[in-house]
Amino acid sequence: MAIGLIIIGDEIMSGKRADQHFRKVVEILAARGLQLAWAEYLGDDADRITAMLKRTFCGSDIVFSCGGIGATPDDHTRQCAAAALGVPLMLHADAEDRIMERVQEMAKAEGKDIDPDSPDIRNRLKMGEFPQNANIIPNPFNKIPGFSVPNPGGKGAHYFLPGFPVMAWPMIEWVLDTNYSAVFHQRDWLEKNRCWSIARRNQC
Repeated sequence: MAIGLIIIGDEIMSGKRADQHFRKVVEILAARGLQLAWAEYLGDDADRITAMLKRTFCGSDIVFSCGGIGATPDDHTRQCAAAALGVPLMLHADAEDRIMERVQEMAKAEGKDIDPDSPDIRNRLKMGEFPQNANIIPNPFNKIPGFSVPNPGGKGAHYFLPGFPVMAWPMIEWVLDTNYSAVFHQRDWLEKNRCWSIARRNQC
């Protein structure tokens, strides 16, 4: 099982913000006996992101993508994932519920009423527009979910997460613990078994 990491953001490419994801993802994987196979960095360029995803969707890797799933003009990852898969963006029902729950919590804390038809709410709901047939990834920090889609070939999947470490890292851990616990520490077991076999052979 190969695991890849895509890190997206103009701020990282320009040096205005230092990447924190690479080292932490390596740490998260290592704690589960897993290893990162590759990583790539991209700016907020829709054509480049789409081309990258078209290529990685053709493989069988497990891919984590951090960044670009918000609702600002420079966030393109949701749209690029849909374009790479050749499917439309659709408002995910569970994502809509979680976003509205977050909006209501914020309004209550500020003592305000909400207008579901306001431009602000409609813009927030764009963060719940994912490629058709996507699944959500829960966000324990502010409830705005990420999303996942299986690779078209039937093996592997892509997991799309926010660029903010406080959100992305626990979401990566959730994905691994929920979907891949059966393969944790297999490499450790194989190495231990190999060392035992060598030691036994040397005793003969």
